[in-house]
Amino acid sequence: MLTEGALEGIRVLDATQMLAGPIAAMRLGDLGAEVLKIEPLQGEWTRLHGFAGAEINGETNAVLGLNRNKKSVTINLKHEQGLQTLYELVEQSDVFLQNYRPGTAERLGVGYEQLSEINPRIVYGSISGYGEDGPYAATRPGQDLIIQGYSGSMYSVGSKDDPPIPGAMWAADSMTGYQACIGILAALIARGKTGKGQKVAVNMLSVAMDCQSQEMVTYLNLGIMPERTESPFAHAWVTAPYGIYPTKDSWLIISQSPLHILGEALDNDRLREMTDWNDGVRHRDEIYQIVRSITPTRTTAEWLKIFDDLKLWSGPVYNYRDLENDPHVQATGMITSIAHPKAGNLRMPNVPIQMSDTPAAIRLPPPLLGEHTDEVLSSLLGYDRERLAMLHEAGAI
Repeated sequence: MLTEGALEGIRVLDATQMLAGPIAAMRLGDLGAEVLKIEPLQGEWTRLHGFAGAEINGETNAVLGLNRNKKSVTINLKHEQGLQTLYELVEQSDVFLQNYRPGTAERLGVGYEQLSEINPRIVYGSISGYGEDGPYAATRPGQDLIIQGYSGSMYSVGSKDDPPIPGAMWAADSMTGYQACIGILAALIARGKTGKGQKVAVNMLSVAMDCQSQEMVTYLNLGIMPERTESPFAHAWVTAPYGIYPTKDSWLIISQSPLHILGEALDNDRLREMTDWNDGVRHRDEIYQIVRSITPTRTTAEWLKIFDDLKLWSGPVYNYRDLENDPHVQATGMITSIAHPKAGNLRMPNVPIQMSDTPAAIRLPPPLLGEHTDEVLSSLLGYDRERLAMLHEAGAI
């Protein structure tokens, strides 16, 4: 019986917070890796903010839920000696994982080029909201609810007359964490062949698109949009104003926001009074009614400008057409095409994993039924024409 995890002997430095990064590192830990959770001295974000302010014996439910199979190491990366300590850990590690906004890791001294100089074998995982280039890379907040809005998925649930409906699960975060884990595992295998590490980059929007591949292939190739029925088919723990609000011309996503700053954005004195993080739980319904009564006075674009200026997390709600035409999606090649023997020029979301030395790519189109049976059996197993014919005739293949 196997007693050691598959990744026994692999050491991971997990410098992530929130959800997507921690779930990737947790999965590596579940598979047997030694995971060192590199935290600032005050702890990462989820140690300070749990779901609905909930704690279990002084520990937030959020940090408990995402960090099994880890050892916590607190290091101040802004201190010269703290950074040197991290560098010494890098020398003895296999994986470094971060989900800073693009450019932040380099400013801290922990970018890929900087760490690969220290340890050329390091596999460097980078998780972001929109990728490391393009119009949104360093400007738009990459948070699960906002990514759901961009992805077009909110129009695939709910009833005909409902507003856009987000998923209750942290799907964009979780799926991005899984894709990062996949990319890291692939890079470790590649390192076993070459002796050299590489950078693995994934972003939430590309992953959310990839996970809707069936729906997007339908829309991109046939022009068919998801159509809601009359009846609904569908968090209660996230602090207000977390949700979707009507504007003068469409909808606005407002994510977790300091309520007193939200009060400045909406010019509302009641919200300005709410300075405790848990006010968003205690006054959830009141906050929703206040916000919903104000957002219809401006367009979504006008609100986005106001919210961006105040560094509040917000975003639009897209359908697939909006998503396809978005300048960031177009600039970063998140939609691609491949020749298919029957479908012709088949458009689909691009591969969401980016690897610096062993690129991920769509090398084959979706196969026709049994298209490669003979090729594979002859090349890998040495079956000759007679045996293939016999197996076909017998109904075995």
